[in-house]
Amino acid sequence: MGLVKHVASVELGYFGDTFGRPFFDAGPPSWWYTEESEPNSDMWATADESREHIVGLYRQAWEHSNSTIATLTLDAIGHVPWWPEERREVTLHHILVRVISDTQRHAGHADIVRELIDGSVGYLQGKDNMPPEDQAWWEDYRSRLERVAREVNG
Repeated sequence: MGLVKHVASVELGYFGDTFGRPFFDAGPPSWWYTEESEPNSDMWATADESREHIVGLYRQAWEHSNSTIATLTLDAIGHVPWWPEERREVTLHHILVRVISDTQRHAGHADIVRELIDGSVGYLQGKDNMPPEDQAWWEDYRSRLERVAREVNG
């Protein structure tokens, strides 16, 4: 849930605050990026934040993002408040690329977590796009990759 909350906060910040379209009318929640907030507070769900709440937040974030994208042109100028002054000015195009990159990276993180939970790998159940090798082959393959990595970083 922390990844979903984080992706929502990234979209709300970049497609909201950056372009003068803040999402939070009554002020940001305690986990929002402020001088007072705990570092990484958007990266985990608190005990009182239900799955429904966080998924709902993300749905609202993507609606807010879609509205910004539909309203502005790709060359629209925004200012990222949390970046250094000399780099704050950006275009919507720049932010789209940045957010797509951030989201795909976190989708990869979520896929790794899913693989650890359910033990499956690949694209789809029954269509995993993985080489059709047995468990022994995969263990040898993994050992070989780990050995090479250790040699390189050794």
